[in-house]
Amino acid sequence: MSTYKSEFLNMLANRGYIHQCSDAAGLDALAVKGDVTAYIGFDCTAKSLHVGSLVQIMLLHWAQAHGQKTIALMGGGTTRVGDPSGRDESRKLLTLEDIEDNKGGIQEVFKKFLRFGDGPKDTIMVDNAEWLVKLNYLEMLREVGRHFSVNRMLAMDAVKLRLEREHELSFIEFNYMVLQAYDFAELAKRYGCNLQMGGSDQWGNIVNGIDLGRRMGTHQLYALTTPLITLASGAKMGKTTSGAVWLNSDMRSPYDYWQFWRNTEDADMGRFLKLFTTLPMAEISRLEALGGSEINDAKKALANEATAMLHGRKAAEEAAETARKTFEEGASAAGLPTLDLDLTVGIGILQAAVLAGFATSNGEARRSIQGGGIRVNDVVVSDDKMQLTAENLGRDGVIKISMGKKKHVLIRPS
Repeated sequence: MSTYKSEFLNMLANRGYIHQCSDAAGLDALAVKGDVTAYIGFDCTAKSLHVGSLVQIMLLHWAQAHGQKTIALMGGGTTRVGDPSGRDESRKLLTLEDIEDNKGGIQEVFKKFLRFGDGPKDTIMVDNAEWLVKLNYLEMLREVGRHFSVNRMLAMDAVKLRLEREHELSFIEFNYMVLQAYDFAELAKRYGCNLQMGGSDQWGNIVNGIDLGRRMGTHQLYALTTPLITLASGAKMGKTTSGAVWLNSDMRSPYDYWQFWRNTEDADMGRFLKLFTTLPMAEISRLEALGGSEINDAKKALANEATAMLHGRKAAEEAAETARKTFEEGASAAGLPTLDLDLTVGIGILQAAVLAGFATSNGEARRSIQGGGIRVNDVVVSDDKMQLTAENLGRDGVIKISMGKKKHVLIRPS
């Protein structure tokens, strides 16, 4: 158990959120008094965040729950540049319209985890385009750029790794760390912000912000990062064969989201209960102690709680009931994900498998069929040239296609 004086840092440590902290004693003293104002930045690179961003969202949730002030920073400005951290190639530059559209989709997720308002401890959402777009280039060079050492910037992991692999790093990307550091100093000046949180790959950028703040005369700033979340198998968190696990319901249904958590590997279950739910630690310890087939009860608890936080308790209960009917009763279960397709001329099973997210290509779908992995109405498919037509509709007016025991999609005639 940790020995921090503040409940906030004790909770973060006990649940496994803390990887590095720039000055744990100083930050702990602020947290005891409820004087932390913490922010995390989120660039608007897609219409939704995915589950890989969930640790950061939970950090803001827990900070607010423990009486600290929180800021969700939208990267309307920095998205125009692109963060090179952890990448071997440049991000695609988006149009201003795309960035605004993406920002709107991302904002919907935060409302599920954070309390926004005008109260002293309510979360505020700001966009760094508010100050970055207005910057005069010469003024930026004189007032901010002079505080940065190119030698030090070249030694930063995001830059060094790209150069070591002889991958091109554009000048616009090279400036990203300057803009992120400036964000920290600007938030300190405008809102009294004193803590930036983020993933471990952001440590260098955050420390740059602390140093810039000191040079520009702000109050003391702090950094706190979380460990890189990988699965016990070594795979990256939030990536599946069918793509990223998006948080917006129009990009991944509550049922599919529930199934993602239900399919957690045994070795990850306890860690994920601590990181991605608000269940009390005593209850998590009880669930961690379950063995044998009872471990499935712990995985269901993880799926129920994680889904309830994002989509609401009712959606989580409906997803759990759909799964129960499908796997325990063998029913089609109307709550499964659906595809509306034209069955008058028929659709090939390979194409249907790709549309259902079971495979990323016809070749991958064909290999699954050859391995006996795809079923139609619970019958194993042996012919990869099979056509699905209205004749395949069951009594409930749908075709159920399945891969393995846990992936099911209903096809309805359009």
